[in-house]
Amino acid sequence: MLNRKFLFLFLWMVSFFHVLDAQDKSTIKFGKITPADFNLNAGKFDSGANAVIIADIGSTSFEGNGNSGFTMIFTRFMRVKIMNKNGFDIAESRIHLYHESDGDAEKLTKIKGTTYNLENGVIQETKLDEKSIYNEKLDKNHDIKKFTMPGLKPGSLYELEYTIKSDYFFELRSWSFQGGYPRLWSEYQVTIPPQFHYVMSQKGDLHFDISTKKEVFEIYTIRENHGTSSDEVYHLDGNSIQLRWVKKDVPGLKEEPFTTTIDNYMSEISFQLHYFQWTETSDRHNFYVSWNEACKKLLSREDFGLALNYDNHWMADELKNITRGAVSSEEKARKIYAFVRDNFTCTDHDSKYARSSLKEVFKNHSGNVAEINLLLTAMLRHEGMGADPLILSTRDNGFTIQTYPLMGQFNYVVCVVRIKDKQILLDASQPYCGFGNLVESCYNGYGRIVNEENPYLVNISPDSIRESEMTNVLIINDEKGKLTGSYTSTLGWNGSYDLREEIKKVNEKEYFKKIQTRYGSDYSLENFSVDSISKLDYPVTIHYDFDIKNSSSPDIIYFDPLLHDQYTTNPFKSMERHYPVEMPYRLDEMYTLNMEIPNGYQVDEIPKSAKVALNENDGIFEYLIQKGPTNIQMRVHLKLNKAFFPTDDYATLRDFFGYIVKKESEQIVFKKTK
Repeated sequence: MLNRKFLFLFLWMVSFFHVLDAQDKSTIKFGKITPADFNLNAGKFDSGANAVIIADIGSTSFEGNGNSGFTMIFTRFMRVKIMNKNGFDIAESRIHLYHESDGDAEKLTKIKGTTYNLENGVIQETKLDEKSIYNEKLDKNHDIKKFTMPGLKPGSLYELEYTIKSDYFFELRSWSFQGGYPRLWSEYQVTIPPQFHYVMSQKGDLHFDISTKKEVFEIYTIRENHGTSSDEVYHLDGNSIQLRWVKKDVPGLKEEPFTTTIDNYMSEISFQLHYFQWTETSDRHNFYVSWNEACKKLLSREDFGLALNYDNHWMADELKNITRGAVSSEEKARKIYAFVRDNFTCTDHDSKYARSSLKEVFKNHSGNVAEINLLLTAMLRHEGMGADPLILSTRDNGFTIQTYPLMGQFNYVVCVVRIKDKQILLDASQPYCGFGNLVESCYNGYGRIVNEENPYLVNISPDSIRESEMTNVLIINDEKGKLTGSYTSTLGWNGSYDLREEIKKVNEKEYFKKIQTRYGSDYSLENFSVDSISKLDYPVTIHYDFDIKNSSSPDIIYFDPLLHDQYTTNPFKSMERHYPVEMPYRLDEMYTLNMEIPNGYQVDEIPKSAKVALNENDGIFEYLIQKGPTNIQMRVHLKLNKAFFPTDDYATLRDFFGYIVKKESEQIVFKKTK
């Protein structure tokens, strides 16, 4: 009896650990498809998803090669279910491959893909034809392999598997556990030989269903080619470090309003090589450099800083004409900046390296953002001013890690000029920027001065700027007893930039028609003007007069006191949010109304004054209104003291704007006097 109990317990333990092992590893294999696989458990993902990634499994490992070193092997396997035609885009693959001009290129190998469709209970297969994979040159160091899975229909399953071999191991391939589509199983495994020492960084949700680290004994065979003599073969062995992460049932992240880029909040792991060491007693080959060293390298590059150190004597005559009449350094800087901004066309706003010499850029009057602002820097230096390039990452490019210099995370260059005790940021690639202003996309945390002695950080966060807007409305009864008024609004710097850009596209007349359409047939607008549209160092002011049509003289008039300037919908519609709110700037909006009560009417209803604080000190909304014997005065003030709101503040922020929308929809009711 005892033996039977022991046998039962043993069998139960074997079964239990087998279940644990099955839960620990994905059972999905390429080509092992049954009709049942087309039916997914919808409870594990958003039922509105257009596609579902059933499995996404990647690994990076190393092997010895015949070039006296190591080759890095990256493999990826995916199985995806297309829920409807809006999910077809997930089947468009873009695989980036790196190469150097004097070195080998990364190679895409062992690629296979199949699309499966269930037709009358029978699985039909359509295989990926390698001839449909085509190469696109991205830049001098990067190519993209492009292809789309064939035979797609709503309800299709497809599988894709490929391998990338690389001799460039400065960065391991990063892995995103999350994206726009739900992932039922996302796994990444990395096996690192003892010779390699990486720094790992993580972002997004750091919870993993499985996270393991263990040592595995590996032997690496390396062949050293001696040309005509016989090759030498080395066998390196030791304990490699194997890291493995798994996330299950990962929801897709949806783009919400006021988000820099959703990529900032995707769960992701990345690596940078710190140092390489053949044996524990040999010298280290350091790859982890300081910011000073990184900036020295940038300044010595022909496509970045080398031209800044040239004499650039060819500029001399041009700069004499450009700066003529300037009596101070700031006047000179303003003239040089205005010249470059107004006479050069930016061909690419996503670049940190120059493709042409500064002399060619000057001759052609065009260049990418790096070329234009490096030219500006060189011209300011030529005139004896302290100027340096500043590299940054724009909002749509994502946050940067400041602890170590990864140049790949930067995509934009501006200029910093120092005049007396002022440090002024300049971007001559943007045609409507005033002196010392940047466009909102540049405000994304910190930028880095590229200077050998002192490559310091510069705060360019959205919290460092305030967008102020002031609107005044005056409404009176004219000599005929009709309501007539004037509207004047002075925009903030970003609003001014946007308006200048829009008017450039559609002209003032068309823009005025757009405003008239917004008001509708109850208003007649005239005397429209836009002040300072060409004076880029000043905010734009919009002005127009209007008449309120009221020919029928109704018994009751419902009047909107904010004249279409109110928040009509809450910008935060989702009930919950899984990442912070990132506004492009702090906000300060003021609206005032001084209105005579219409002749022959009295005030029947008027909104109540209100004052609401957001988290005590984060913001305030004031709605102050009062009725006099003959007039109504109102002031509405919205002020946000910060631009970044963490996830925990979302519900409060949503309720705050919900209250604003409701309050600003309230109307004044005028009733005809008897």
